[in-house]
Amino acid sequence: MLPEKDDRLGPLRWINGPPPDDESAQPHVELEASHSNDVESLDAYSRAVVSVVSAVGPAVVSIQVGQRSRRERQQRVGAGSGVVITPDGYILTNSHVVHEASGLTIVFPDGSDSPASVVGEDPATDLAVIRCERNDLPYGSFGNSGTLRVGQLAIAVGNPLGFQSTVSTGVVSALGRALRSHDGRLIENIIQHTAPLNPGNSGGPLLDSNGRIVGINTAIIAIAQGIGFSIPSNTAKWVLPQLFKHGRVRRGRIGIAGQDRPLGRRVVRAHELHTEMGVEVLSTEAGGPAATAGVREADLIVGLNDQPVRGIDDLQRFLAEWPLKKNLTLDVLRGAKRLQIQVTPVEARG
Repeated sequence: MLPEKDDRLGPLRWINGPPPDDESAQPHVELEASHSNDVESLDAYSRAVVSVVSAVGPAVVSIQVGQRSRRERQQRVGAGSGVVITPDGYILTNSHVVHEASGLTIVFPDGSDSPASVVGEDPATDLAVIRCERNDLPYGSFGNSGTLRVGQLAIAVGNPLGFQSTVSTGVVSALGRALRSHDGRLIENIIQHTAPLNPGNSGGPLLDSNGRIVGINTAIIAIAQGIGFSIPSNTAKWVLPQLFKHGRVRRGRIGIAGQDRPLGRRVVRAHELHTEMGVEVLSTEAGGPAATAGVREADLIVGLNDQPVRGIDDLQRFLAEWPLKKNLTLDVLRGAKRLQIQVTPVEARG
């Protein structure tokens, strides 16, 4: 008799042609391996997620935001998520979660809670640091968001709709997105991913398969399912020192609107540039530092103080670190000419 087909094992495939007429003969069969491979893949995926959540989950907290009523009683008016980044109680979250909050309470995964205060915030990147008076806390570590690739596993941990320590998974679906913050400013280099987010996830970490923080979840698109956005960890690592030191990010400005612009190979070779990208000046602010110094529309900024400028991010980072009201040199292409223009940045408003 022929072996009975077991649907759980998938279809049987005869190796040496059709079965012989003699039913007493024992045919050689090869079982499709797809079923077992799927199980193995799922196990590996599950193991990765479980390992990450076990390691970082204890560092993800719920942030309850309150305000004082006329009777001086604190009322809960909102909630978000955060991730502990130091053992002595510093927590990274979104600016829009804690902005103008008059009362903050941190709820830990074990159910305990602690009051907290705002250390600093940066609405331009929608990041904030708060602190509670606790020590020896589990904390997360940062990864390099610059190494992310589309299709990479993304794990979001947060407190959506008040359900604490909720995990969702997806993949990095796009990089380099731009998103308007709650105050209308453009946040660049946003990570787009498919890990489902809901209200309350804001401020929670986006993790890679090694359990490293590669983003801070900031927003969802209400009319689209499965599209979430995160602030890159590299942006957070740049913002954090200034929040610790100043309570805000002190940014210089030169009074231009610009966009990233690729440079042709002939241009790069002709001017011996160390970058294939630059910043095209779309407009200049009347009376602003750039206009006063002689910068014009359509100029291409390719360097600052002998350092290459590969895009708007480089320009913004340089201005954020440069001392205010101290001259700097713009390396500018104008047509076939290469110019050096002295500009004095001033502090950005707001």
